[in-house]
Amino acid sequence: MFDGMMSGLTTAVMPFNLLMVIVGCFAGTFIGMLPGLGPISAIALMIPITYGLDPSSGIILMAGVYYGAIFGGSTSSILINAPGCASTVVTAFDGYPLAQKKQAGKALALAAYSSFTGGTIGALVLLFAAPALAKVSLSFQSSDYFALMILGLTAVAAFSGKGQVLKALMMTVFGLMIATVGIDVMSGIPRFTFDNVDLIDGISFLLLAMATFALTEVVMTVLRGEHKQEEPQMDMDSLGSMKLSKEEVKHVAPTVGRSSFFGFLVGVLPGAGATIASFLSYGMERNLASKEEKAKFGKGALRGLAAPESANNAASTGSFVPLLTLGIPGSGTTAIMLGALIAYGIQPGPRLFVDNPDVFWSVIISMYFGNIVLLILNLPLIPYISRLLVIPRPILIPLILFFSITGVYLVSFNTFDIQMMVIITVIATFLKLLHFPMAPMLLGFILGDILEKNLSRSLTLSDGSYAFLWERPLTLTIMICAVLALLMPLFSMWREKRRQVNTADATEAADEEMEISK
Repeated sequence: MFDGMMSGLTTAVMPFNLLMVIVGCFAGTFIGMLPGLGPISAIALMIPITYGLDPSSGIILMAGVYYGAIFGGSTSSILINAPGCASTVVTAFDGYPLAQKKQAGKALALAAYSSFTGGTIGALVLLFAAPALAKVSLSFQSSDYFALMILGLTAVAAFSGKGQVLKALMMTVFGLMIATVGIDVMSGIPRFTFDNVDLIDGISFLLLAMATFALTEVVMTVLRGEHKQEEPQMDMDSLGSMKLSKEEVKHVAPTVGRSSFFGFLVGVLPGAGATIASFLSYGMERNLASKEEKAKFGKGALRGLAAPESANNAASTGSFVPLLTLGIPGSGTTAIMLGALIAYGIQPGPRLFVDNPDVFWSVIISMYFGNIVLLILNLPLIPYISRLLVIPRPILIPLILFFSITGVYLVSFNTFDIQMMVIITVIATFLKLLHFPMAPMLLGFILGDILEKNLSRSLTLSDGSYAFLWERPLTLTIMICAVLALLMPLFSMWREKRRQVNTADATEAADEEMEISK
């Protein structure tokens, strides 16, 4: 192992490979900033360039583009509420409100620091624990995945405001319903496609995210009459400082640490990926927050921004564990990278350690360098990136529309997706006017597909019996955690009511004593 690491280090520090890291991070960051494109589009654009490179350099370049795109995707989420990629949708929940509060500089700086920390922790854990983590990811069975998705759905309370739990649950069910559109994986029968060929593959998460966030925000801006404002959203002098105070650093440090490790572990699981990691880490942080802190989530909470940014970068690093050690792509992005590795004549899997140690270790070591490059690249650019906010609304709104629609179209090259975006935007605008939260719908949609597949497999393996829920200790443990997570809000409500009753009783007793003394 030590010899392999030294071989990888020698390969990674070669001037040309360091240049590939810089080029990959730079290209990924800027492609990631464009709403809708994301890492899959970025890597697809890089594949023709990598054909003439040796395997190590090519994979290092694509890895740099991958985590660079996720790093840069937060920018458009924070500044214009148009997520750069699917894994930065959650970043918009608290990042955009911070920008509206004239703290865009601080939000972008915190996103950069959180991303750097998450990516670095992920790279270090990957360096020393990749073989062991491969065994962990293999030990997960369909019943464990099903239980994990149920646990993820319990985070729905994290995406609902006070008194909106019922609305959040309704939107989660709506998201689960949308996830059923397309071909049933187990039976191969089309469902809810209305004989439309374009719906056979289902609805794209990116399409749904862009419609419910970017386009809906544009429509809401027009309905509020803000589109006529010639003056910019804010002047450059009021963007706020990029510096974080010592108190703010102490406040977010535990969140960044927890979310980095949690995001990495989610990324290790085949099929999970950075998007699920960001949603789950946000829900976890809100559930761990105090009552006062919970009220700030969705309104510009620093912890609400730090959690998904740490988790999605750590998860993107973690997704290389199943790719390199098992040959299993954990996401669409790593599936493209798997194809590139096979095109080079390299078969990812347990033998990659032995047959191509220079490729395996050089990619992992280059990730650490890549995170340093991203931090150095992004921090000085924040004042210039923030100039997006200085663009007057009549110019900014058409730009958001252009990039959102173009980004979705470039993924599928299908005009039906644009029509679908318009329909979803109309529905989302109507729901938003009725104060329904959009995030639970996205959570239900993204977990719904994995939930259904693993439930079907578990029922098949257990001959239709639900005993799989308690037969395996890991499944049972996760299900108990899910039940506890569901009961926690109810327990908090009961405790709050008890406190109010006790306070009222104490006040009444004090009043009676006052009357007696008189």
